Amino acid sequence: MDNIEIASILEELADLLEIKGSNPFRIRAYRNAVRTIGGLTFPLSLMVAKEEDLTDLPAVGKDISSHIVELVRTGRLSRLEEVAGEVPRSLGQLVKLDGVGPKKAKKLWESLGVTTVEELEMALVGGRVEDLEGFGATSAAKIVRAIQDFRRYSGRFLISQVDGLIRAFLEYMREAPTVQRIEVAGSYRRRQETIGDVDILAQAELPAREIMERFTTFNAVERIVSAGETRGSVVLRSGLEVDLRIIPEVSFGAALHYFTGSKEHNVALRHLARRKGLRVNEYGVFRIPKGADPTEATNDIGKRVAGKTEESVFEAVGVTWISPLLRENRGELDVAREGCVPNLLTLDDIQADLHMHSTWSDGKFSIEDMARACQARGYGYLAISDHSPALAMVGGITPEKAEDQWKEIGLVQERLDGITIFKSLEVDILRDGSLDMTDEVLEALDLVIISVHSLMDMDEATMTDRVIRAMQHPSVDIIAHPTGRLLGRREPFQLDTDEVLRAALDLDVAVEINANPNRLDLNDVQARRAKELGVKITINTDAHSTQGLDHMSYGVDQARRGWIERDDVLNTMTVDRFHRWLGRREKRPA
Repeated sequence: MDNIEIASILEELADLLEIKGSNPFRIRAYRNAVRTIGGLTFPLSLMVAKEEDLTDLPAVGKDISSHIVELVRTGRLSRLEEVAGEVPRSLGQLVKLDGVGPKKAKKLWESLGVTTVEELEMALVGGRVEDLEGFGATSAAKIVRAIQDFRRYSGRFLISQVDGLIRAFLEYMREAPTVQRIEVAGSYRRRQETIGDVDILAQAELPAREIMERFTTFNAVERIVSAGETRGSVVLRSGLEVDLRIIPEVSFGAALHYFTGSKEHNVALRHLARRKGLRVNEYGVFRIPKGADPTEATNDIGKRVAGKTEESVFEAVGVTWISPLLRENRGELDVAREGCVPNLLTLDDIQADLHMHSTWSDGKFSIEDMARACQARGYGYLAISDHSPALAMVGGITPEKAEDQWKEIGLVQERLDGITIFKSLEVDILRDGSLDMTDEVLEALDLVIISVHSLMDMDEATMTDRVIRAMQHPSVDIIAHPTGRLLGRREPFQLDTDEVLRAALDLDVAVEINANPNRLDLNDVQARRAKELGVKITINTDAHSTQGLDHMSYGVDQARRGWIERDDVLNTMTVDRFHRWLGRREKRPA
């Protein structure tokens, strides 16, 4: 059983226990463990196989450790089965809908007999939900939108989840002796936020039946959909569908380009090729014979001129190679024809992480732990940015606690060489656009990050005004996760992002790409717009643990999809340059 399955089952157990009304500390322990598991870069099954102590992991106690061992060894969890005898498991699906939550799920179940999304839809249509105490018309409308989101994202996986699922599969496939090369194509290669299925391409001499046999016998395969000579499809236990194509060397580059997509990019490239008398498909690039109809020509008609490598496909049609992350038909072919493809940001360009949390609010590690973890990743500086007090459930930093935290930061700084720790806070934007912290504290901070965590149902004009008012405070440096979305769980709140970006430019406020794979906020289109306007971007993990710092790669991928280059990003600066950037505050009007 892989980490995603384990985390999913433990999260389901936590949801059912909360509906049941169990001990909140126990429920929180499960949720903390789920967060830990989600941030791991290695399979828990390996720790279990080696009989390593799982309680060495943060937030994994003795009971949860035994649950994990049981799941890995048996594929079931007796505690979940026990709770499911009292609370319908399908209620766990309702809990994930924005606007429901455990208390309302329990109310829907006990008052209306609703246990599934389908039953909830029927109750909404019949008007029974809005008449229920504690709901109302506004709440019902919100749940309708949440169900629409649920349908939209159903069957899709976060890119981070697919990373965890596919890594071991690829390693397993590479061990096949006849495999010459293996690559993942599709939306996964383009590093999209969510993935529906995965396309694997294996280069090998045909026939290669042993490769297909290996593909279908991977230990995470639940169901074989098909298994032919060159094409196969399986469904993993997680529900992810994986397709395999076995390709000869002569066509591998063309196939890799074709199956990477996007469809819109491929169509645009084919149109460009036709103007040069060429036909491009998954088999290669072919010269169209005189008199032949290019729209009706068979797959391999004419002389093959390219296809062995992806680079040769692009070269044949007169453009430079284009990163898969740019292949969305958003002008990438035009700039490639001119040889002006952007020099995209890389993970190695990142010099710091400016948004993370410690045990002073809802983080799981101390300031020193987070700082040392940043140092281990080669960063030259970081910012500890715990929550302000408005987010009461996470124990935010009050003005009275701020100085105590700064003292600890100073003590940690004395113990560490080669890395600079900046004093920061993630300050809530209140209803009227004011900030959830005193001006005295804000002025004393090195870095001020602002964000919205409440009242997300405002109309676009009101929310836009609220955010811009907050950005106008002279101490503000960064606006974090600007649209508030949670992929698959919560749509962005209504916001005129273009107006906010223009305000950010005028006010010299940086805009965050939040690298948490549940957020990836800004999205790629918004990030590119920020670049076009000249707005400074910062990419941060919003980490609540040392493992969470590893999410930086997802933020970098998102930035790359938005055409972002090194000089566009705030935290690619050296610490000295960053100090100078912070000094711009002194030039602002009070």
